[in-house]
Amino acid sequence: MGVLEPLQTASSIDGQAIELHDVLEKHGQLPVTLIGHSWGAWLSMIFAARYPEYVNKLILVGCGPLEEKYALTIIGARLSRLSSGEIQEVRALTEALNSPGTANKNEIFSRFGKLISKADTMDPLPDDDEEVAMREEVYQSVWAEAEELRRSGELLKIIKQVRCPVLAIHGDYDPHPAEGVEKSLRQAVKDFRFILLKGCGHEPWKERRARDEFYSILKEELR
Repeated sequence: MGVLEPLQTASSIDGQAIELHDVLEKHGQLPVTLIGHSWGAWLSMIFAARYPEYVNKLILVGCGPLEEKYALTIIGARLSRLSSGEIQEVRALTEALNSPGTANKNEIFSRFGKLISKADTMDPLPDDDEEVAMREEVYQSVWAEAEELRRSGELLKIIKQVRCPVLAIHGDYDPHPAEGVEKSLRQAVKDFRFILLKGCGHEPWKERRARDEFYSILKEELR
C-alpha cells in the first residue's frame, strides 16, 4: 500500500488542514485512511469533518483527551516518571520557552520534546537518531488554538460531524488518559472502536512490547 507522511508547517489549524488537503489532492488516491498521532489525531478529525469525501477511515494513535477535565493529570503523570534533575530541567526549559527574549527556542524545544518523550515511553526500542526539525513558534501558535477548541467544547462539536469509521489505538502507559479519549468519542462518533495496548506509551512504534501488535492492527485495518 502507498503511504504519505505529510509534515505540517502552517502556524494555524486552518492552515494545517489546507496543507493536508493540498497534499492529498495532489498525491493521494482518494478517499484515504488518515492515521493521526497525538495532535495529528485531532487534526485528522478536524480534516475529516471538513472534507468528508477525502476520508474513508480515521485511525487515531495516542490521541489527546478531548475534554479539558481529562487533561489535568497529564503533566503530573509525566513529571512522576522523570528524575529530580530532569524535572528541574523541564521547568527551566519551560520558563525559557515562555520568555519572549529567549534565543534558540527551536533547540530548547527539541530538548524539551526529548524529555517529554522519555516520560511518555514505557520500554523503548533503540532510537534510530532520526530527527525532524522543530519549529517552536508553529507549536505554540497551533496549540493555543487547539487548547481553546477543547476548553470551549468546540472540538467535540466538530468531531460530531465526522461520518466515517473511527478507530482509536491507545497505550495503557500513555499519560494522556485513555478514558478521556474513549468516553468522549463513544458519545461523539457513531462508528467508533477502541483498542488499548498493554505495555505501551504514547508512541506505540517505539515500544518493545507493543510495536508488533500495533503494526499488525494497522495492517489489518488498512486492508
